[in-house]
Amino acid sequence: MSVPADPAVLAGLDAWRSLPVRQQPTWPDQTALTAVSERLAASPPLVFAGEADALRDHLAKAQRGEAFLLQGGDCAEVFAEADAGRIRNKIKTILQMAIVLTYGASMPIVKMGRMAGQYAKPRSSDQETRDGVTLPAYRGDIVNGHDFTEASRTPDPQRLLDAYHTSASTLNLIRAFTMGGFADMRRVHEWNKGFTVTPAYRSYEGMANEIDRAIRFMSAAGADFDALRTVEFYAGHEGLLLDYERPLTRIDSRNGNPYDCSAHFLWIGERTRQLDGAHIDYFSRVHNPIGVKLGPTTTGDDALALMDALNPEGIPGRLTFITRMGAGTIRDALPPLLEKVAADGRPVLWVCDPMHGNTITSSNGYKTRRFSDVIDEVRGFFEAHKAAGTIPGGVHVELTGDDVTEVLGGAEEIDEIGLARSYETLVDPRLNHAQSLEMAFLVAEMLRERTA
Repeated sequence: MSVPADPAVLAGLDAWRSLPVRQQPTWPDQTALTAVSERLAASPPLVFAGEADALRDHLAKAQRGEAFLLQGGDCAEVFAEADAGRIRNKIKTILQMAIVLTYGASMPIVKMGRMAGQYAKPRSSDQETRDGVTLPAYRGDIVNGHDFTEASRTPDPQRLLDAYHTSASTLNLIRAFTMGGFADMRRVHEWNKGFTVTPAYRSYEGMANEIDRAIRFMSAAGADFDALRTVEFYAGHEGLLLDYERPLTRIDSRNGNPYDCSAHFLWIGERTRQLDGAHIDYFSRVHNPIGVKLGPTTTGDDALALMDALNPEGIPGRLTFITRMGAGTIRDALPPLLEKVAADGRPVLWVCDPMHGNTITSSNGYKTRRFSDVIDEVRGFFEAHKAAGTIPGGVHVELTGDDVTEVLGGAEEIDEIGLARSYETLVDPRLNHAQSLEMAFLVAEMLRERTA
């Protein structure tokens, strides 16, 4: 028997509308927005409450050091690239990274994509000016287009529906790849097909050979391999655009609780985590696992206040803090937060985002990052946790399965001139396939040292 929705719960889900709300577009046609919202509210959910509950249980294990979260995907997904080839390559890359981490650290890996909903992006300004022409800033394909024309940059509510349908098709492919045999661990060699041969590729092949030998041995011993045929793969994105998240929130018929069914996991960005703001209020009311990005200016009191707002009861797996502090800052900025939160006692999953604090501009004008800085921030993250006696629970990475050249360095030694070879991102630079694999091997070493 289904549990009816509590009118007070439903009213609470709209309380954000009377609060300060940041990083939202100015929709020119409110009637069109209302019509789209009604269509989204009547559409099937993209994910289910039970799946979000299962993820929360896995994240609780990561909090205790019994698992490790790997989240990866595009800085900002674009509709034009939601094709089977690109989605498959991202899935393969994350699966390969997970294999490296699982085998290298002997630890279960919780696999999650920045996929099937990562279409909205915060911007430093509402407008952009070029050659004396001022237009609305590009806020992601869910809001407007990247082309610098008035027609393209005008926010269009129809794009909310486009985001919903593109997310649905992406999730359909993800489920097909991860549940239909593609992710079978006995096919680890096949996941490398189509990728450029690199040092990281060769290291992966060596590991794949070891896995093959282990599986053949276990098979000869009569082991059952049902558990190797499929993987659980979750979807998450920044819950930025509340005009999208609210209509896709559903009341769970099992218990009457609201869940944001646009994704299994939603996070609140550094620019929208004001305690008196709309985003904190809204996501305090849904029962998904929730993340919050913490930059270098975050204080211990800030962290405790976020815990009070988003997880006052201390439910395991509910709250993730995703630190994004920069390689040069994390060793000083993170320890006071770890100390304050540990003293409180309520469980939090600590995850490192080593991308956003390390953005630079190359001498030839490309927005980029140095691979060495990315790795150094992860290393600083592990060092801070070791000193504090706390648990480094995951990494959150902007990556692609394609052979782009957007991040400097790595074993391929991409230099500033090399950036021009295949720089494709519309917003932030991503690790390519080889750099992602290389990172996985380095993080596996850090995990081994942690558990030694």
